[in-house]
Amino acid sequence: MNYNWNWGIFWDQTPDAAGTYFTSLMSGLQVTVLLALVAWVIAFILGSVIGIMRTLPSRWPVAIGNAYIELFRNIPLLVQLFIWFFVVPELLPGELGIWVKQLRNGPFIAAMLGIGFYMSSRVAGQVTAGINALPKGQRMAGTAIGLTTWQTYRYILLPLAYRIIFPPLTSEFLNTIKNTAPALTIGVLELTAQARSMQEFSFQVFEAFTAAAGMYLLLSAVVTIGMRLIEKRLVIPGFSMGK
Repeated sequence: MNYNWNWGIFWDQTPDAAGTYFTSLMSGLQVTVLLALVAWVIAFILGSVIGIMRTLPSRWPVAIGNAYIELFRNIPLLVQLFIWFFVVPELLPGELGIWVKQLRNGPFIAAMLGIGFYMSSRVAGQVTAGINALPKGQRMAGTAIGLTTWQTYRYILLPLAYRIIFPPLTSEFLNTIKNTAPALTIGVLELTAQARSMQEFSFQVFEAFTAAAGMYLLLSAVVTIGMRLIEKRLVIPGFSMGK
């Protein structure tokens, strides 16, 4: 059976007459970018806290940090999205659970939390590696000049560690963007979901997913170029991971 190519399909009206297929794809791209950014903020903050805990001298923070990483890193992202969307609301007290289920942006919030917590386990590993890559004398120097543990991390260890792990963090941010795609399974109308909707209504499957793939590639290229420009300003000679 011959496939009927139609690259002009992007300018056709969608069945709901809300716009063209191109505008629907652009709407999905906007949701993808917003979801990735919010999830990344969660991942970076939680990942930093857990990563720091794993480098503290006390045994309990290390154990809690290791357990956190094993929990969220080893459960598939899709399963975690289902848990946040279907299971967590059922575990909340009566009226609170009902309110959460009725949230208009419930799928987006569930995806935001699911992706954020999942990626935080990966960020935590990078933060731990960055801190451990520093010479032990850095920590000892903080103690020698009378800094508390928090001050030593705040003013000495973390500024250096973040600059060291900036390239790996760039990769994790790109992974966060790509991990927004499974959010379509809980009803988030991100880019992949809009491409799927387009092919279901127009039957132009190749055009729909070629356009989506191109948008993902363009978005990744913009992020990569921007991060590399920033990396050049932050690099510390002799401290870059993998060099």
